[in-house]
This record gives sequence, structure tokens and C-alpha cells, in this order.
Amino acid sequence: MDRSQFNQCVEQYADRLFRFAFASLRNREQAEDVVQESFARVWEKAKTVDFAKAKSYLFTTAHHVMIDEARLRQRFVSAEDHAPAEEKTQAVPYPDVNDILHKALTTLPEAQRNALLLRDYEGYSYQEIGDITGMTEAQVKVNIFRARTALKNKLKSIDNLIDIEP
Repeated sequence: MDRSQFNQCVEQYADRLFRFAFASLRNREQAEDVVQESFARVWEKAKTVDFAKAKSYLFTTAHHVMIDEARLRQRFVSAEDHAPAEEKTQAVPYPDVNDILHKALTTLPEAQRNALLLRDYEGYSYQEIGDITGMTEAQVKVNIFRARTALKNKLKSIDNLIDIEP
């Protein structure tokens, strides 16, 4: 891949990569870092990355960066985790549906959440999702099914919507 092809990848995939990372992480700065790190890794390997497969390589790299960040976050306990429960909860009379959906997404296991986001938000095929995440096509289908079922169960009643932590 040469410089012009790399620039073309940035133009074509940066927004989609950011949406994927943001939908998974729900943090703008972390999502921007994931996108930047993904493109940096592609640029480092530009001579070995085939331009035709750059999209898959970028999303695979972003997936791995998010996994690395999640592992790193698990090692460090923030002071927020030690705050009393009454300080954490805030009454929101009418929560935004989009916020509720994203909060419900965060309750899913990472593999299910990423597979669902790649399928429903980004429109990838099962095979492409498998290539990105390292799962078989059957595992991708199972994870998407389980994620949709869990979301359906979580969101089907108003009581469940209220129980979702902010």
C-alpha cells in the first residue's frame, strides 16, 4: 500500500471505524485513540498490507486495540469504583432511547457486542465479521443471536429500562 492508497483508506474508513469504536466504548476520546492507533499500525505495515484488504485489516486492528485497552482498564481500579452507591446514581425522569440502547449494549459480553455492532451498525457479512474478530462464521452467528436475544429481554419492559445503571 502506498501513501495515496493509505490516504484513500483514511477518507473511506475513518468515520466507520470511529462509529464502531465509539459504539463499543461509549467514550469519544478512547474511540479516537482506537482509530488513530489502528491507522498507525496500518501505516507501520503498509508495505505488507494489501490495499484490497485494508478495510478488514483496519477493523481487525481496531478490534484488537479495544481488547488491549479493555485488558489494561481491568488492571487499574478507578476511584469512581469506590464511590458510595448513592453518589453514582442520578435520577433521570425520561432517559433518551439512544442512551438506553447503548447502556444495554454495554451489558453484553465484548464478543457479542462487537459482533452485533459490526453486523447491525456497519453492515458487515458474517464472514467479514469472522475475519475481523477471529471467530468462525458459526460463532459470529451465535454471538449475534445471543446479543439480540439479551437486548430483547433487557429492553422489552419498562421495568428493565429503568433498572439499567447510568
